[in-house]
Amino acid sequence: MTETPCEPLSLGSAELSDIVQNDRLRQQFLFILEVESFKQVLRRTPLLDGSRRENDAEHSWELAMMAAVLHEHADEGTDLLHVLRMLLIHDIVEIDAGDTFIYDGAASADQEEREQGAAERIFGLLPADQAAEFAALWDEFEARKTPEARFARAMDRLQPLLHNFFTSGGTWHTPGVTARDVLARKAPIGQASELLWQTAQSLVGEGVRRGFLKG
Repeated sequence: MTETPCEPLSLGSAELSDIVQNDRLRQQFLFILEVESFKQVLRRTPLLDGSRRENDAEHSWELAMMAAVLHEHADEGTDLLHVLRMLLIHDIVEIDAGDTFIYDGAASADQEEREQGAAERIFGLLPADQAAEFAALWDEFEARKTPEARFARAMDRLQPLLHNFFTSGGTWHTPGVTARDVLARKAPIGQASELLWQTAQSLVGEGVRRGFLKG
């Protein structure tokens, strides 16, 4: 069976207003259509089969799945739904700002500025109350002051570690990256779960032993 080619349809805001006449719903649609491009933002982390790099949408989905599975290891009282909502939007800003590789010090220099501007534009597509709500979730994730934010950040740090270990090193083979660098950047895991942090340290140690990572 031959598939019919898909032709992108571009509508101006005036045309969309004629079709979707409810102002609030139209803003929500605009946000949903905008964040579809999240699927096009490539990260450095390889898929477990090594076939290609993951994209931001895949990364965020996997973090949400990990949080659902590993929630029992979070601090008592950590609200899973709140964590999941945070994980779904935590990297949305990378639509504009791009993915900043964790071991790229130069790119990190203006990361905060780039991402703040992106947050204002992208969340600003939503109705004002939802824009404020989503921005608050993103700010909470960045600040890491709540149990939910700390656990969400732990998932964000643990997932690439698992991918790197189970692809025989992955981005650990980046020139200059050592076990010390990895542990320093994975330390937020320990702020959310002692068991997960102990396990992360064991994986890094085993990575060194197997030659996936420089000691």
